[in-house]
Amino acid sequence: MARRFTESKLVIASHNQGKIVEIGALLAPYRIEALGAAALGLPEPEETEPTFEGNAALKARAAVSATRLPALADDSGLVVPALGGAPGIYSARWAGPERDFMLAMTRVHDELGDKDTSACFVSVLALIWPDGDEELFRGEVHGTLSWPPRGENGFGYDPMFIPHGYSQTFGQLPHTVKYAIDHRARAFQKLVAACVA
Repeated sequence: MARRFTESKLVIASHNQGKIVEIGALLAPYRIEALGAAALGLPEPEETEPTFEGNAALKARAAVSATRLPALADDSGLVVPALGGAPGIYSARWAGPERDFMLAMTRVHDELGDKDTSACFVSVLALIWPDGDEELFRGEVHGTLSWPPRGENGFGYDPMFIPHGYSQTFGQLPHTVKYAIDHRARAFQKLVAACVA
């Protein structure tokens, strides 16, 4: 049985403004105030774990330790089976220190060549309390990669990813549609069902 979340404030252990906005929008109906790590002046911990689960928990633990407030961290990425699962947990790092995701998308496209364009986005949410309790939730959305990138919505690899059942990329779909079907929303639905609703 998962622990119920009864607090009114939650630190979002991310410096990615796109993630903070998306998670804040998902939390809004539950009257939970989302506090971004960057706004609180928290440093970004080095992601040293070999899995999405490990890195999500690492980031949430760092935020809890710094603030003594419960924290929610997301570790997510694009998984391309034809590339051996890359970029995977290294999805942000493929964008380089400047977080240039056009560079990252070009690398995916170039390395993929004429291989299978199947891909999925994975998100793991780690919810951790100051007393050490932890809950992990994983969400996935499957689709295909397209080239060239299309759309100005979303962030990261969204402009090259077309979810199954749609003809537009995450970069083209309205936020209201994307937030309802993407990997983070699917993980969040599990979190809400277990800890909030």
